[in-house]
Amino acid sequence: MSFDLKVSMQQGAEQSPQQKKLNRLIDKIEQQKISLAIWQNAQDEIQQHTRQKLLPIYSELHAVLFQQLQQLWDMLHSHEFSKADMQQLDESIAQRARMLKHSKMLSNEQQQQVDQIDTFYQQHAQQSAKKSKKVQQVKVDQLERDEQITSYEDDFEQHAAEQQLAREHAKQQRQQQKREQAEQMAAQSLKTVYLKIAAMIHPDREQDESKKAEKTELFQQASQAYEQQDLFYLLKLQLQLEQNKCVGAKALSAEQVKFYRLALDAQSQQLESQIDEILDSFQLAKKVKAEHVHIGDVYKAIDVDCDELKQQLKWEKERLKYMKKVSGIEMLLGHGVL
Repeated sequence: MSFDLKVSMQQGAEQSPQQKKLNRLIDKIEQQKISLAIWQNAQDEIQQHTRQKLLPIYSELHAVLFQQLQQLWDMLHSHEFSKADMQQLDESIAQRARMLKHSKMLSNEQQQQVDQIDTFYQQHAQQSAKKSKKVQQVKVDQLERDEQITSYEDDFEQHAAEQQLAREHAKQQRQQQKREQAEQMAAQSLKTVYLKIAAMIHPDREQDESKKAEKTELFQQASQAYEQQDLFYLLKLQLQLEQNKCVGAKALSAEQVKFYRLALDAQSQQLESQIDEILDSFQLAKKVKAEHVHIGDVYKAIDVDCDELKQQLKWEKERLKYMKKVSGIEMLLGHGVL
């Protein structure tokens, strides 16, 4: 569907501030549609490029991390370490298990080992939390009077934090309600707008042949937009027709302005979400807005991620060499780089 219509008044008529805002919003949506089409066309190629460059490195990296996990787990149960070193070992093993838990690049047998280790540390963390809670309760019972003021302060801070969270939640709910209201209005208005346009430009009601041909073309475009449920095109066409009709009489009413703004805002938000979903599918290191990034930038970002992954893989392989000996693990522990 071509968007070559321009929402404008006839020559000599001055637009109201509300109409100027609508025009800016329409321009924004048109740019979003162009941007969305560009990213949709490029999405498959970029994802294929990403898989070709990154998946082999990820596969090798996960294999090395699994070897590290297995090596550290075996060392933990076959050698004596200090309490401090044991804590570092546990944290390092648990971290690798969490990283590999959702890996799609390990064999079923390897994945089972990862799940077993991850489950062990989850249960250990739960037990530690229960013990910590019991110890904390004993201390509270023993020092209740001394800690009463601190408790009040904590309650006050918690209450303030809860209030802040409640305000944020209420704000999000209002925004969600606004989006839902706009989307509902847009969905309900598709037929209404189309029928109104049809009543204004139906070619059968035009006697002048030249005007009839023009209206026939517009009517066909409107019918096509209606079939495609393209509310944006219909709204834009209706707005143009109503503005031209109101020249010398009156501007758009406040209710009309509100209707167009709500419906077009919903369209803009939907387009922005679609573009963000495509950008998120590239899994770039930094989240970016579509208007701030070009396709070439995505390829550069993928190359940067590739180089960083290669460096990480090189480092993990080097660490794995040290993990094969107790002395090497102790060296890594001593430098805090396990």
